[in-house]
Amino acid sequence: MELVERADVEAARVALAGVVRTTPVAPSRVLSGFAGGPVSLKCENLQRTGSFKIRGAYRRIERLGPEGRAPGVVAASAGNHAQGVALAARLLDTRATVFMPAGAPLPKLAATRGYGADVQLVDTFAETLEAAAAFAERTGAVLIHPFDHPDIVAGQGTVGLEILEQVPDVATIVVCTGGGGLISGIAAAVADRGVHVVGAQAAGLAAWPPSLAAGAPVTVTGATIADGIAVPRPGEVTFAHVEALVDEIVTVDEEALARGVLRSLEREKLLVEPAGAAAVAAIAEYPERWAAPVVAVVSGGNADPLMLVDLVRRGLVAAGRYASLRVRLPDRPGYLADVLRRVGAAGGNVVDVEHRRLMGSGRSLGAVDVALTLEARGHEHAAAILDDLAGAGYEVAPE
Repeated sequence: MELVERADVEAARVALAGVVRTTPVAPSRVLSGFAGGPVSLKCENLQRTGSFKIRGAYRRIERLGPEGRAPGVVAASAGNHAQGVALAARLLDTRATVFMPAGAPLPKLAATRGYGADVQLVDTFAETLEAAAAFAERTGAVLIHPFDHPDIVAGQGTVGLEILEQVPDVATIVVCTGGGGLISGIAAAVADRGVHVVGAQAAGLAAWPPSLAAGAPVTVTGATIADGIAVPRPGEVTFAHVEALVDEIVTVDEEALARGVLRSLEREKLLVEPAGAAAVAAIAEYPERWAAPVVAVVSGGNADPLMLVDLVRRGLVAAGRYASLRVRLPDRPGYLADVLRRVGAAGGNVVDVEHRRLMGSGRSLGAVDVALTLEARGHEHAAAILDDLAGAGYEVAPE
């Protein structure tokens, strides 16, 4: 298979002039500490439509020409590609139909419709591509694949060209990886520049490691909070690029992704969705693994506010700053007050208390279980609070 070359990416950049933003690169002191050298964030979460997807979608549709896009275009997406296709189609004066899973985040649904696309909902993400392909066959609309086309790869690769200009001495680029369009394009853009290209994939649905081991795309099953990179099988086009041009793929678990979202929001002042935080999570999970300067591509910022609340809480738990514990104490006045006093004296902040007097818990008569949710400064601090309570004679365990 013929690979996308740097010249193709440069041509895409010319076509995208005035359409996409040259997104900023921001230094990260926190991640630099993990990496042992300078780390910068390439903020594609600040791109039009909130992700890099507009780059590839516009290049693909623009390359069809007026006649080729006259029947309209169709796409399948959980959200970010949908928005990219919808806006690109509007800018190029053609109709867009997008098939999305019924469980897609409401802000992504609303944004896609807001850009002018006709959104059709199906039950699952797996069914969206089938429905889109059937629609294309029935109507003549052109299917705009989310990642598996050379024009998509070339468009996404313009991120890599910007990185080379913004961080000329970049040694490593860490990229979130789902279907592989973004990492394929970036790898093509920086080929022969001595840059180490790393893909970061959600461990809950990681198709790349087994695919690369097998020498061909492999389908996997699983689930992840990172819906933007929840792709069960790489494409043929992207597999060829990743196999030839990408140096390594690593995986990060759900807790690491949640911590990445929290870290981006709290320390970097960036609103990032779980998929967009995969590179941030990878740098923290693999400290000092890659040569610096490192650039982490923050690929998307379309976070569902309702999910964000849960993600922040999950990130706090994963960081040891939000802890739940169960304390068994005599069911007599004064003992709960003593527990709360001890937690406060140890520097913890109790945010929720639940008395559990229901029978059948295995506790002895005259005892009560109390569930506490508290804020701590980290895992060691939370453990110290538990140790203090245990030292006072209370039966205590994390929940």
